[in-house]
Amino acid sequence: MHYTKRLRDLREDHDKTQQQIADVLGTSQTMYARYERGANELPIRHLLTLCGYYGVSADYILGRTDNPKTNR
Repeated sequence: MHYTKRLRDLREDHDKTQQQIADVLGTSQTMYARYERGANELPIRHLLTLCGYYGVSADYILGRTDNPKTNR
């Protein structure tokens, strides 16, 4: 699974809008939409913020595992 699909799925599963997630990341809705579409790569700082926000591992967001739990 490509991380762009996982980003959208996580957002939708948490009933959040692109604007709400953009606010969490400190970016614009337009830029966040570009991350979800794959038009821009997601910066590592945003990846780490989303991991904490959703309580999932980076490997999960990146599609390297289907286990959403962090290794804590």
